Amino acid sequence: MDYKLPKRVPNSNKGTYGRVLNVAGSEYMPGAAYLSSVSALKVGCGYCFLCSEDSVLKTVAAQTQNIVFVPLDKLLENLNISDVVEIGCGLSQSDNAVNIFNTVVENVDKNIPLIIDADGLNILSRAPEVLTSSEISNIILTPHPKEASRLLDCSLDYVLSDVGSAANKISEIYNCITVLKTHNTVVVSPDGRHYINHTGNSAMAKAGSGDVLAGMIAGFVAQKMDIFEASVMGVYLHGLSGDIAAEKLTEYSVMAEDLISFIPNAIKTLLD
Repeated sequence: MDYKLPKRVPNSNKGTYGRVLNVAGSEYMPGAAYLSSVSALKVGCGYCFLCSEDSVLKTVAAQTQNIVFVPLDKLLENLNISDVVEIGCGLSQSDNAVNIFNTVVENVDKNIPLIIDADGLNILSRAPEVLTSSEISNIILTPHPKEASRLLDCSLDYVLSDVGSAANKISEIYNCITVLKTHNTVVVSPDGRHYINHTGNSAMAKAGSGDVLAGMIAGFVAQKMDIFEASVMGVYLHGLSGDIAAEKLTEYSVMAEDLISFIPNAIKTLLD
């Protein structure tokens, strides 16, 4: 992995390292909101603002006080004062979730990076023109193979038969960085850059693992990394956190929150 971590400087404050707005969670999936928010902070961003329904904010607040909580009626006033917007983790696909998704895509400043994961991808796959007709210039999509098949309106077997080709097609259609998550996750960009990851293991085949990755990428983007390099860095360290966790806990017993706990150990390997 050839890219470098964002620099830390002595004369700095929380604003120096960026602000993530994470639009995530729903009544039955508050954990996704927690995982995708805390992981952004764990890789070094200065703030993470979680925007969600009240029940989610209350549940996450009981787990951590490191996040700033934003009710949904304050979404628009926080949208364009953020360095990166992350949407979709545990959002659900309800009518309300669709409205929230469309509000974000239609109102976010075209120069603010937008990361779409999980339910955000499923909502997008049903109305791709919401994004393809927008002027947003910095987009990251993070599908697993089934989500990729929906984005491409093709079979799962087609995606699995050539993951690299599927990732390239998503990048072409949506003019985005594509992070196609498999055992060897592929990261591609519309300008032809390409990365295949070789960290990670079966321990990471657990609910919530993708939420952690989305948050890590958002945290690096907030620190002003190039969005392709931030995606590669997130994927590499996410997998390495899983490798370190599996060594300590076995591949059977690693949970998504354990990945967050081992992010510092993974980062240390790049500081030596």
